[in-house]
Amino acid sequence: MSEQQAAEERPWPASCPQRLVDSILSYAVYMVSPEGTVISWNLGARNLTGWADSDVIGKHYSVFYPSAAAPGEDLRTVLAAETPPGSVRRDGWVRHRDGSHLRVDTTIDPVRNEQGEIIGFAFVSRDLADVTAADEALRQSEEQFQLLMRGVVDYAIYMLDQDGHVSTWNAGAERIKGYAREEILGSHFSRFYTPEDREAGIPAHALRTALKEGRYESEAWRVRKDGTRFFAHVVIDPIFDPSNNHVGFAKITRDITEKQAAKEALERTQRALQQAQKLETIGKLTGGVAHDFNNLLQVIGGNLQLLAADMSNNERARQRLANALAGVHRGAKLASHLLAFGRRQPLVPSVINIRRFLRGFDDMLRRSLGEAIEIETIVAGGVWHTMADSAQLENAMLNLAINARDAMSGVGRLTIEIGNAYLDDAYARSHPEVSAGQYVMIAVTDTGCGMTPEVMAQAVEPFFSTKPEGHGTGLGLSMVYGFVKQSGGHVTLYSEVGHGTTVRLYLPRSFEKEDVPPEILPTTVIGGSETILVAEDDEQVCTTVVDLLRGLGYQVLKATDGESAFAIVQSGIKIDLLFTDVVMPGQLRSPDLARKAQERLPDMAVLFTSGYTQNAIVHGGRLDKGVELITKPYTREDLARKIRHVLANHRQRRNPRPAQPDRAEGAPAPPLSRRPLAVLLVDDDEQIREIGGEMIRGLGHVVLTAGNAGEALSVLEKNAPEVVLIDVGLQGTSGVELAARIKARRADARIIYATGQEVPADVPSDGVLRKPYDSAAIAAALQPFIATSKA
Repeated sequence: MSEQQAAEERPWPASCPQRLVDSILSYAVYMVSPEGTVISWNLGARNLTGWADSDVIGKHYSVFYPSAAAPGEDLRTVLAAETPPGSVRRDGWVRHRDGSHLRVDTTIDPVRNEQGEIIGFAFVSRDLADVTAADEALRQSEEQFQLLMRGVVDYAIYMLDQDGHVSTWNAGAERIKGYAREEILGSHFSRFYTPEDREAGIPAHALRTALKEGRYESEAWRVRKDGTRFFAHVVIDPIFDPSNNHVGFAKITRDITEKQAAKEALERTQRALQQAQKLETIGKLTGGVAHDFNNLLQVIGGNLQLLAADMSNNERARQRLANALAGVHRGAKLASHLLAFGRRQPLVPSVINIRRFLRGFDDMLRRSLGEAIEIETIVAGGVWHTMADSAQLENAMLNLAINARDAMSGVGRLTIEIGNAYLDDAYARSHPEVSAGQYVMIAVTDTGCGMTPEVMAQAVEPFFSTKPEGHGTGLGLSMVYGFVKQSGGHVTLYSEVGHGTTVRLYLPRSFEKEDVPPEILPTTVIGGSETILVAEDDEQVCTTVVDLLRGLGYQVLKATDGESAFAIVQSGIKIDLLFTDVVMPGQLRSPDLARKAQERLPDMAVLFTSGYTQNAIVHGGRLDKGVELITKPYTREDLARKIRHVLANHRQRRNPRPAQPDRAEGAPAPPLSRRPLAVLLVDDDEQIREIGGEMIRGLGHVVLTAGNAGEALSVLEKNAPEVVLIDVGLQGTSGVELAARIKARRADARIIYATGQEVPADVPSDGVLRKPYDSAAIAAALQPFIATSKA
């Protein structure tokens, strides 16, 4: 007999079925009578509901399961209603003994006797808490996934079937690619690729690679619904089901157009930085060379001028000296170009009307280029003013024109275009050396041979030239570049081989009124008897300067460095002017020497000289406020004129402020005028304007002030001064030129020149006021106009 047969014939104890039911702990298993009375109650029911068998046996099951049936309900009727008749499932709430409720899933089956009659019902209930939690977690997970997919707008996330057709589509895909979900599902994903990529078979290659290697990743251009392109980062992964069958692909696309643009901008910035560092290094080198070169030229030029005075009767020698001085002038121009490239030349900026500037420059341009070159000028309407050094701008334009002439071999067309331009923030980000803002644009275009990219990369470097040896210095374009950069502007080059070159200059817009270019006055060379301390480290330069100054009648002391110069100042010797080189050896820098010396000798004026400032007294390309400078190499006439101007201005600043008439002590103050005049005082020295204005007001007159020609003309538009008191040596625009413009507007205005220089005899004026002047001198100068004016 087999074990199975033995088991089947072995009699089981009567208690075995009950033990089996009681051993079920995860389900409540109990039996009720046809009337609903609880007949049995297992351990699982006790654990689930908390009710003991003594609490429920003999009672209706609705006591603990009210949601399943009401008291007195006939379960046979419930079962009979099922189709087909049999068990029934109920999802309801069981009342726990502690009063809480549990959600359960209950199966109710009829229990029949041998005759088939229903003798009760078997209830099997299970706690749905875990099942419900799992279902809820699954539901929430699916909901969160859908929210995630809808919320991701920076990535296109979608699925493809095995052949590459789109089967899902998220909001990011719609935003990036432009297709709505309903118009893209079922389409092949190759429609997102560029025509050239589709022709090359890139889409099919991407799917094959993903399936073979488990991943495909690339960066390339893609096409939106509207036809525009964007640069995309793409990842494609194959999808497999639990049985490892390939069912499709997951595709993620990110728009990295901005990232790519930023990368390219960074690369451009790095290249620009390298170029800027290279040019800065070369600029420092050329600046240092220019300094030494200017000192050498000063020695040569000064001695040649001294020699000319000794050979006044030898015409042949004088001619040779003139030729030598012309060479010095050419050398000075070369040094000026070096300083311009290094952005270390002191600029004298003024407000320029580009349209008028170009019109005045036209004759010189045509003479320089010759008749075989056609010149075309295009001027936009409403061109703004700019702030720049007009002489250096003229030099820059001439260099561009000559370069263009040489590129065209003397025959072709030169186009000059001027207009307004706005360089925005995006442009500034891609060109770190540029400040966003408004500019005046000057474009010079030729029809010459053009430049290769390699030549353009070196075009602005000093001494680089494509011309044959001996033809040109290679400094023209570098000078233009340095000048524009020092003026706060920007330079761009565009060229194609065989199609010419365009150079665009962007100079910052100025909102001030136009200034007239300065005029050099043919003043008589005069010297003086004052004492001048010369501080110069170059022995030859020092000797030459001392000889020049002594030839002009001055008493001269000399020092080779700042410390020795200050020792002379401390000795107590009366010194009227400190004439010092800006760049000198030793611990005491020239600006500090000047400051400390004037603290000891307040009546001493200071004049700096240099061929290379190193930003000691020049910042932002402009002289510091109140600083006087003469640039090397200078002529005897320039030096004589500058010294008289500096001495006169300093004495005027030191002139004591006049006492008010009602506070006068001792000598009587100048008499008050019988009728007040309206006086416009024009001087570029703020302290002189303040003192002079106070003097004029003390005489009972009404005073207006201006620091330059532009301010003066602006005052004239709103006021009608009867007398204009003008400093001859105005910075930017000469006093004589300003007087002529004032007379053109106001023929009845009286002009008085305030100066420490000689005013040429052929310059009309209504009076000259010598600096330093006081209240009495002003009163005397104004008195004739009081007597002749209408009361």
